Amino acid sequence: MEHRLFDLGDFVLQKGSVLPSARLGYTTLGALNEAKDNVVICPTWFTATPTDTATWMTGEDRALKPSRYFIIVPNHFGAAVSSSPSNTPPPYGRSTFPRVTAYDNINAQYRLVTEEFGIEKIRLVSSWSMGAAQTYAWAALHPEMVQAIAPISGSARTAHYNRVFLHALIRAITTDTDWNDGFYGDKPPVRGLRTFASIYAGWGFSEAFYREELYRGFGATSAEEFIEIFWEPFFLKCDANDLLAQIRTWMHNDLGDHPNFGGDFDRALGAIRARTIIMNAETDRYFPPVDSEYEASHIPGASTRPIPTVWGHLAPFNPTDQQFIDRGIAELLGD
Repeated sequence: MEHRLFDLGDFVLQKGSVLPSARLGYTTLGALNEAKDNVVICPTWFTATPTDTATWMTGEDRALKPSRYFIIVPNHFGAAVSSSPSNTPPPYGRSTFPRVTAYDNINAQYRLVTEEFGIEKIRLVSSWSMGAAQTYAWAALHPEMVQAIAPISGSARTAHYNRVFLHALIRAITTDTDWNDGFYGDKPPVRGLRTFASIYAGWGFSEAFYREELYRGFGATSAEEFIEIFWEPFFLKCDANDLLAQIRTWMHNDLGDHPNFGGDFDRALGAIRARTIIMNAETDRYFPPVDSEYEASHIPGASTRPIPTVWGHLAPFNPTDQQFIDRGIAELLGD
């Protein structure tokens, strides 16, 4: 898949800074029909490129079929394809990259959708994790435009327990002696990234996943080996500053934190008019179904569909759980 770049110019951010010469990375699948009513948006998740997201969310054997829908996959700021610490020149690169919110990402994506493609209606917004946070933001900020949403293993506001996990990730990187306040040059904080991976390993999958030794399906003979062959390579390929920029967006995510809603989380949820099915894994430590139930109770007509799985947060990578997710998406699409 080809990654394309949409030039945003000097992009004003929600928290008062400006990202000069900002770029939004994206890819598309399928074709926009004449009526422009077959549009699906799948925002990226933590660390993901548009190609990563398209690979795991779409396919001719999936609910999101490129032969039927025009699927836009925009990359959030900080995730290496769009403007990020690793690709932004001084003085806004590396650890000086400005704070970006979920709403900043939606403002950029709205410009792409309307200016580049002339789209006025979005049939569905759906994605996983940080992509789910952007899904909520799309529906709250543009209720007249978004017809349906399916947030998967994510939340409209980052919970306190979730933030405890994120603080641990930040400490893992910033206490590495090679961190150098983010100006590490050609000697990145590798030890910090390995610690980062070890912390993530205990949150990404559930306790039951490890108890049942499902890591053996990945070729690992122990939980320790699973960290080495699965989690460490996953994060060692990432730029540490990019990871921290994305964590800041994740940590401060709050649907109510917008001038339209004045900090009122319930009001922001109530602004959503899209048909909504929220699908969080029963065993997800970041985004437990209890949070989804609260969100659904404040979104008109929304429902929750807890995913029955031991895969925890990574349920969307399990083929059986993909089938469960696709049934909800197909229902919203009317297929």
